[in-house]
Amino acid sequence: MYKGGYMTDNFEDRLNQILPRITSDDFLKGQGLGNEIAFFIFDYPSEEELRVRQHIDFLMEHDIPRQQPGLSVKHINLFDFVIEHLKDRNLLDRAIELQKTRGDEFLLRHLEKILHPNKLAPLFAERVQPEETDLVLASGVGSVWPLMRTHTLLNNLHSVMEQTPLVMFYPGSYDGRALSLFGKIRSDNYYRAFQLIP
Repeated sequence: MYKGGYMTDNFEDRLNQILPRITSDDFLKGQGLGNEIAFFIFDYPSEEELRVRQHIDFLMEHDIPRQQPGLSVKHINLFDFVIEHLKDRNLLDRAIELQKTRGDEFLLRHLEKILHPNKLAPLFAERVQPEETDLVLASGVGSVWPLMRTHTLLNNLHSVMEQTPLVMFYPGSYDGRALSLFGKIRSDNYYRAFQLIP
């Protein structure tokens, strides 16, 4: 986005680089990745969450259709994805009640198996249908934590995403090796993703 014809800050400059990157033929065909899977992280300061949400909405509704008509793009908000999964299992109301009466720790232990990444990954693939989709955007990482850990989900998605590029919008930092949620909570090392915009 521009104000008066000028970019307003470095972060906006990074946002402006997303569209040309994700709609380029090289990106969509996975060229230059070797044998690596086409997973990308767009990391950003957590205080920029609202700007990122607005930017994703604008990408989905305006920019991508205008730049690449006919491109099949799916956007998954991971928080909404988990909530819908709990609703489908008739567990959402019970989870809310458990959180109120027994606390966060008890709820997390109770949901651990239900929300295990090896169970959620096939559901994620079912939702995005990678064989019929050109690009997947994933957001909501900060909202869904600690119900879901991004690095374990990404590891479990390797086997189900085929060659479809996936961009994870990540409120924190990613140095090409390790994720740090909110810039404070360091995840286990995750080596099989690329920085979308350095």
